[in-house]
Amino acid sequence: MAALFGRRLRRGAATTAVAALAVAALSASQAPAIVPGGGENGKQASGSSVPDESPDSASGDSSYHTDLPPLNTPDKPGTSIDLPDLEGAAEAGIPATVLSAYKQAEQRLGVTNPGCNLPWQLLAAIGKVESGQARGGRVDDNGTTFTPILGPVLNGVGFANISDTDNGAYDGDKTHDRAVGPMQFIPSTWATWGQDANGDGRKDPNNIFDAALAAGRYLCANDRDLSLKSNLDQAILSYNRSREYLATVLSWLEYYKRGSHEVPDGTGVLPEGPGPLNPGGPSNSPSPGPTTSPSPDESPTPNPPKPPKPPATKPPTTPPTKPPTTPPTTPPTPAPVVEHLEDAGTGKLSATAGTEFAGRVTVRGEDGKGKAVGKAAVRFTIVGDTDATFAGGSKNATGVSGATGVAKAPALRAGEKTGDFTVRADVVGRTVPAVDFTATVTERQADAVARTSDKEMTAAPGGEFADSIQVKVTNNGVIAPGVAVKATMIKSADDTSAADKGPYFKDAAGKPLRALTDLKTDAQGLLVLPKIFADDATGTFLLRIETAGGAKVTIELKVTAPEA
Repeated sequence: MAALFGRRLRRGAATTAVAALAVAALSASQAPAIVPGGGENGKQASGSSVPDESPDSASGDSSYHTDLPPLNTPDKPGTSIDLPDLEGAAEAGIPATVLSAYKQAEQRLGVTNPGCNLPWQLLAAIGKVESGQARGGRVDDNGTTFTPILGPVLNGVGFANISDTDNGAYDGDKTHDRAVGPMQFIPSTWATWGQDANGDGRKDPNNIFDAALAAGRYLCANDRDLSLKSNLDQAILSYNRSREYLATVLSWLEYYKRGSHEVPDGTGVLPEGPGPLNPGGPSNSPSPGPTTSPSPDESPTPNPPKPPKPPATKPPTTPPTKPPTTPPTTPPTPAPVVEHLEDAGTGKLSATAGTEFAGRVTVRGEDGKGKAVGKAAVRFTIVGDTDATFAGGSKNATGVSGATGVAKAPALRAGEKTGDFTVRADVVGRTVPAVDFTATVTERQADAVARTSDKEMTAAPGGEFADSIQVKVTNNGVIAPGVAVKATMIKSADDTSAADKGPYFKDAAGKPLRALTDLKTDAQGLLVLPKIFADDATGTFLLRIETAGGAKVTIELKVTAPEA
């Protein structure tokens, strides 16, 4: 069984010792090499490939776990469940909800910031070092930690001195800040980078979906391309300005890239070193290495002679060359996965433009035996030519299934574009047939329309009407903004077709136009019609104004020759 290095390294230990162990681990895992000697302030050492960083950091340079991955890393993705090193296999396991959050963040940033090239394994590496993957995946069905994860008080004693910036809203401390959540954001940084990735209307640093997306956006800042070594190092150091931190994160990044697997929530391996889970930490010294056999020039003390025994009970003459470092354990049972997604009672999806849909898309995830699968991340996507969005203004949202396997999308809000569009549900990280739902947006309605003035509308032949016509539109007595309106010069009260003489509007080319259709009320439910002109015909003419919903009003237009 492979030896484990750095099981109890502590931030603040001798730089040379920490760097030596980190470089040894990186060399064994074939991770990119770093140059030791940078120190705690993150300044560039002579010959280092890592440029200087700004004094700001996401975590406030708070504590972190310095446990390094096993040297016996997985050989290739997808095979780590069969690792012969049982402790290594356990370390490669990432709790299901936490893993879903990392992969979702990678996918979202792959769309919104494809030039960043963020791998989810980088988020997993930082999550491991910052909080032990949210305390081994101790999160609820929505991805929120059962209790807040708080770093040490940043009062300048051993860490940065950061006065309170959130009035204790996130960290419960109104004097100093503390790093918060599974990705350990200080409140002032969260105020800038916080995200609502699961569509619940909140930006919660203790929610792994929100925190993972926020961390991804933070790492991608300044147009970084994380496929470049220099940009990758810059991004990690911007999170915590420490060479030891950089070495540790790079070690886990390479470890996860070589293989990982999903384990049930709450069963992840907790770090042993100091950090938010155990801020006091063990001693500053590394844990002793494995026991080794004496060197050839050492003379072991002989044992006293023993009486002869029957051959069947004779002890082995050759002792084991190396005792096991850990007792045998049972490999983790793979978590159930969604094999089938189905509608779970969504119902009809219809809304008037600018309003919220009464129904919400709801699906149920099942495994291959038809049993419900909980804690599965389900992605909801709005597809089609529409300006409808989920609550918060996004076209994408993620929900996590509960114990019954049901996941519900956030509320849908209709835009101004009418017609049909699609809401698609699929499973994050799984190739499972998606489920599509049709949603319909109808025109805004109005049941009343009235002119706001009773002034008579008159004009001379060949002239123009001096006053404009304004109408107010309401629905159930409430102003109706954005309602479609038609204005038509009609032939008579009995014949509502467009007239061929009398008053008219003008089109863009200045030609007579006796019907307008592309009209809508403003935010106050008001509509002012364009200027109206008169031809040579005299008499009383009718203007019909009609709204979506059937409300109508008829206005008289009089064209008379001036008196002699």
